[in-house]
Amino acid sequence: MINIPQVKLGIVAVSRDCFPITLSQSRRAAVIKACKSGNIDIVEIKTTVENEHDVIKALDEIKVAGVNALVIYLGNFGPEGPETMLAQKFDGPTMFVAAAEETGENLIDGRGDAYCGLLNASYNLSLRKLSPYIPEYPVGTPDGVATMIVDFIAIARVIIGVKNLKIFGFGPRPFEFLACNAPIKPLFDLGVEIQENSELDLFASFNEHKGDSRIPAIIAEMEKELGSKSGILPKLAQYEVTLLDWIKNNLGASKFAVIAGKCWPAFETQFGFVPCYVNSRLTERGIPVACETDIYGALTEYILTCATAYPVTLLDINNTVPEDMYKANPEEFKGYTISDLFMGFHCGNTSLSLLKSGELKYQLIMHRLLEPDKEPDITRGTLEGAIKSGDVTLFRLQSTADAKLISYIAQGRVPDVDPKSFGGIGIFAVKEMGRFYRHVLIGKRFPHHGGVGFSHVGKVLFASLKMLGVDDINYNRPASLPYPDENPFA
Repeated sequence: MINIPQVKLGIVAVSRDCFPITLSQSRRAAVIKACKSGNIDIVEIKTTVENEHDVIKALDEIKVAGVNALVIYLGNFGPEGPETMLAQKFDGPTMFVAAAEETGENLIDGRGDAYCGLLNASYNLSLRKLSPYIPEYPVGTPDGVATMIVDFIAIARVIIGVKNLKIFGFGPRPFEFLACNAPIKPLFDLGVEIQENSELDLFASFNEHKGDSRIPAIIAEMEKELGSKSGILPKLAQYEVTLLDWIKNNLGASKFAVIAGKCWPAFETQFGFVPCYVNSRLTERGIPVACETDIYGALTEYILTCATAYPVTLLDINNTVPEDMYKANPEEFKGYTISDLFMGFHCGNTSLSLLKSGELKYQLIMHRLLEPDKEPDITRGTLEGAIKSGDVTLFRLQSTADAKLISYIAQGRVPDVDPKSFGGIGIFAVKEMGRFYRHVLIGKRFPHHGGVGFSHVGKVLFASLKMLGVDDINYNRPASLPYPDENPFA
């Protein structure tokens, strides 16, 4: 995929000067060996940090190696000042992890006390106002540390991506979907840039791309992808070129981009099509395009893309599953109550790789509004089909009305059941969804759009949000754990 960071890991061992430095060095070498066995690419920084001078040497070595995500490894107790200074001066996400003792036969000269040392490190990290990744149990053998590093790769990808992201918005956030309107101040707090543009700016650029020499090749690519031809494809290809050029010409100091576009109703009457299929094609390549000028929806999709390194989608948390459908599919819904289920839907923005069988169609709801009693014309351009079955993670990052970041994460699955409806649509099964819907989605005032990642990445998302400074992270609580506002008598 394009538009997501390539993480280059490095590992620095640290050593308290009253402990044998060779202990940290040999343990670092064992972690490198475990990483190689697990096909984890990681640069071994040869400088072992005992003091501030070593910090400077290590940073020089890190810079030359092109490392952008750093594992700080306490091979023994470690020097809390220099090791946390290293994290502070390194320009990228860091992970702190400590070595476990290897054997009961060597607990005099070979005891490292890193378990204790990490406590001192944590206090010093707080003094420096740093939020590195610290695993749930951050002490391990070389193989255990290598396993923790795998999680850190995805977490680092999220952090690097967000810190280098620009969101392009087109058009004011629509009154009909005021839920998508949220203060943008928290975006700057995250390190995200934002450029809001007029729909007229986009329309002018679209018209300037008429007859662009790249359009025929994109049409041919679309026809091959869809397995069919359509008279709407030239306009869609023109729009795709327009968006890609807009990103290229306006990215500025940022490295990555997402788009939040106002997709209706004036869009169809002026541009002459629905942009959903183009949105799906860019999202497939790692450039999420959110509907209804949903700026936080675009950011949500991008974080999910970095966490999964795979295409994602943004759906309305839309409607219930009928009782007859629930009863007709007992095997697929086994272990779930009917209130654990819902349908996620959007007009046609979900990438072809995420659908069982995608087809270019027209937007039924817009057709009713914009060209009733006519053959579909300006409402063509949706990519429709049932969403593939498998594991999913529901996720949303949002600002509250008073500019505080809030989020939710819920893992579940898409059962292999035909949703029997239109658009890009699927049935989602999430344990205790009914309570989650009431006490998180409604109770905490989340909008109707939810991001969908196509694997279980809750652990990565939770850790990433904590590193980004998001404290209000919600999840689907089990029945044994009530929500704070849940009525105990209900």
